[in-house]
Amino acid sequence: MEMQGIPFGTTDWASIPRTEHAGDTGKAYWQTCHFGSIRVRMVEYTPGYLADHWCVKGHILLCTDGELHTELADGRTFTLKPGMSYQVADNAEPHRSRTKIGAKIFIVD
Repeated sequence: MEMQGIPFGTTDWASIPRTEHAGDTGKAYWQTCHFGSIRVRMVEYTPGYLADHWCVKGHILLCTDGELHTELADGRTFTLKPGMSYQVADNAEPHRSRTKIGAKIFIVD
């Protein structure tokens, strides 16, 4: 990732509109900003959320609240709790997320 042409700025996430995205179960609420080619999101997953797809997009995720379980297509699973993060490259390992109790995640991709 190369970050160019982005002047210093601050983001008031409380002022960013939320969009709703249904999972196989539960919902995700995204607040999204774009800075050049970089997408930055605050995502809130409702309790019982299960993604409706296997994702191949690269991300850096930081869990800020709750608990997020990420399953890789090869069967491995990882759990993020507040203060934990993961990173994965584009087209590296298909993954999908789920949460029993809900989670809030900061994502850069």
